[in-house]
Amino acid sequence: MYNITVNGKTYQTEKNVTLLDYLRNTLELKGTKNACGQGACGSCSVIVDGKLTRSCVTKIEKLDNKNVITIEGLNEKEKEVYSYSFAKCGAVQCGFCIPGMVMAAKCLIDKNKNPTDQDIKKAINTNICRCTGYVKIVDAIKMSASIFNGEADIEPLPQSLKVGDDYPRVDAKDKTLGVGEYVDDMIVDGMLYGSALRSKYPRAIVKSIDISKALAHKNVVSIVTAKDIVGRRYIAHLEFISDWPALIDVGETTRYLGDAIVLIAAKNKEDLEEAKKLVEVEYEELAPIDSIEKSKNNPNELVHPNRINNGGNILAKRHIQRGDTNKAIENAKYVVTNNYSLPATEHAFMEPESALAIRNGESITVYTGGQNVFDERHQISLLLGIDAEKVRCISKYVGGGFGGKEDMSVQHHAALLSWLTNAPVKITMSREESMLTHPKRHPMEISITSACDEFGNIKAVKALIESDTGAYSSLGMPVLERACTHIAGPYKIENIDIEGYAFYTNNVPCGAFRGFGVCQSNFASEANLNQLAKMVGISEWEIRFKNAVEASDSLPTGQVASKYTSLKETLMAVKDEFHKNKCVGIACAIKNSGIGMSLNDVGRCCLTVQDNKIHIKSGAACIGQGIATVMLQIASDTLNINPNTFIIATPDTDLTPDSGTTTASRQTLFTGEATRIASTKLKKALENSTLENLDGLSFLGEYAPVTDPLNSDKEQPLHHVSFGYATQIVILSDDGYIKKVIAAHDVGRVINPRALEGQIEGGVVMSLGYALREDYPQVNSYPKYKKYSELRLFRATEVPEIITIPIEDKFRKETDAYNAKGIGEISSIPTAAATQMAYEKFDGEFRLSLPLKHTPYLK
Repeated sequence: MYNITVNGKTYQTEKNVTLLDYLRNTLELKGTKNACGQGACGSCSVIVDGKLTRSCVTKIEKLDNKNVITIEGLNEKEKEVYSYSFAKCGAVQCGFCIPGMVMAAKCLIDKNKNPTDQDIKKAINTNICRCTGYVKIVDAIKMSASIFNGEADIEPLPQSLKVGDDYPRVDAKDKTLGVGEYVDDMIVDGMLYGSALRSKYPRAIVKSIDISKALAHKNVVSIVTAKDIVGRRYIAHLEFISDWPALIDVGETTRYLGDAIVLIAAKNKEDLEEAKKLVEVEYEELAPIDSIEKSKNNPNELVHPNRINNGGNILAKRHIQRGDTNKAIENAKYVVTNNYSLPATEHAFMEPESALAIRNGESITVYTGGQNVFDERHQISLLLGIDAEKVRCISKYVGGGFGGKEDMSVQHHAALLSWLTNAPVKITMSREESMLTHPKRHPMEISITSACDEFGNIKAVKALIESDTGAYSSLGMPVLERACTHIAGPYKIENIDIEGYAFYTNNVPCGAFRGFGVCQSNFASEANLNQLAKMVGISEWEIRFKNAVEASDSLPTGQVASKYTSLKETLMAVKDEFHKNKCVGIACAIKNSGIGMSLNDVGRCCLTVQDNKIHIKSGAACIGQGIATVMLQIASDTLNINPNTFIIATPDTDLTPDSGTTTASRQTLFTGEATRIASTKLKKALENSTLENLDGLSFLGEYAPVTDPLNSDKEQPLHHVSFGYATQIVILSDDGYIKKVIAAHDVGRVINPRALEGQIEGGVVMSLGYALREDYPQVNSYPKYKKYSELRLFRATEVPEIITIPIEDKFRKETDAYNAKGIGEISSIPTAAATQMAYEKFDGEFRLSLPLKHTPYLK
């Protein structure tokens, strides 16, 4: 029997489980989060006898007669101070890591009342944040110490709110104190636990499946195979492809290690792994197609032999051509050709995938943490073979996504188990399972030729992009398209010839990841541009400024740049710092806001008046970027109404309108503009009425701009409604470490300055990892990494100084979300290329692959 004191109360237990398990599942203290379960990330941090402790790897036997403090155990003053400081400083995005950060902060401040920035970074160095880049977290901890010391005060929230004001995120307090609910925090009566048995081999014929022994297990309630699926077994994010089976059937061939063979529902989590071992699957192992080269050169070895595709293992191909590229290259003064290799990388969002499904007669409710509840509803309804109206999807808080939660992962499996067992079923992935199964950033091989005249005017870009899309389509087709459409960069170029191919392999699928293919193509094109500058004899800054697109210039794909184009302004913002530093790199970027390319792209928001409150309703998923706060600011400003009047609804397919997927840097613009339209309608109604008299009425805003397809016949096509532009520079210290990053971004209009800074800082740090350390290697289609620690993510002590410079357009719009542009993706795009150039300046080596070799970060 072990005695353990938690938050001042003593408990006795005989179970020698992990402290995290005991806290969450026995004491139901959900503030302590399970992000990795491997002791690598610190989200589970608690304080044991004054020492910061990772509860996920600490067994109860080591805690006998010891005192544990969790986030719930903070006193009221501490809760007030930390929740205020983390909200005020913009330290909360997805929020999943924040309770652990607070415990690290408390452990520090209890011992050191006046910590320096370096003290704080060291104190949180065992805690990972994937969203913020740590800058705002350090600020929040420093502010907390100041308040405890009486050097600062807690200020009340303002009673008016305008676009452009600093305003705390509406969900910051709940996330900081651990009371905000993520799916895995939910427990309901009669709940079963589910899991998938996955393939033993990346490519093998399933000869037979014997579930009899597993089904005889006393705590196993149900085992589901492919034959139990009544609806459509093959589903996908892009329905017109639908190549991903929910379960592999007998006689079929697996396509990667993450393929689900059977689903198991059990009375408790502990028995799931035991039950999986009792399922007997007979395989005929086949050699995997583990590379682009094998995919291309073995036309009779197909990953999807029954799929009508573009020939062989090609998922998609794209070709963009303008002008006479070959002639322009032939006549150019300087020509550069290089071959670049870009790796797969893991999203590493803090919250592992989780879903809870509850059948209610002939309908079902699914609680999820994805990037669009309406996408989830549609695919679940297809799998179950029922009308979409009978499926209700409700989003809980989402612990990060970055594109990695666009595809189905656990939602459809939980729904299927619940439907067939008529019981609530929750599935939560382990970190190892998450890393194995969900789509990654695409590895790409890029061959690119860039040409200019003797003055440095770019005359042509020609490129071949080959993408490993892995076992299933996911978002491989549009990712390839973005890589192709953006590879020529934000420059005036009359001649382009871009070919792109996405190849199926037996590797882990690849899909959406922050930057959406442009991180890869930008790295190649910007590196080539640096070599051209050397040949011409001008600076890397000058060649960019000389060719930078301005209003009324044609972008490489033919769309004309609008008057809201401020690329040159971003270059001017970093000019002095670039020229006064020796080991410095520079890169520019362009990124669309909105899906565009003639596809259906709609933002929606509904304002409902009820009991003198205004309910803001939208299906737009907040995955950490803060769309709820954006909607609040736009509505409060447009209506000139106290922000306390508003209540923001959770995305819910029964109650909120579909505002599309959180992807393509679109929500601030699309849902923001829909919110402004709805607010304008309500404002007009209030001219001759009051909120009390409007009770029960709803006002719908919808924003649905029409765009043109790629390679449109139009002379001036509109491929995307908006583009953001950026210039970033990376500065090295004398010892080869990154000293400073300056990020100047054309953002159109700043909705929330602190949130904008946080997005840029987070994007920069994520892409410093991409540039310097992160990858996701696979050998014979077996991933090498199983642990979160192996991903080598940046930690607080490694983050350099980051200076953000938002550039607002000199022209102001009263539409299009007051001219705001998406920042989520572009913030992460130019960093790697700028870093590559900085290291070439440092040691003279021109690096052609990521992560960059021969830097201090790869020791």
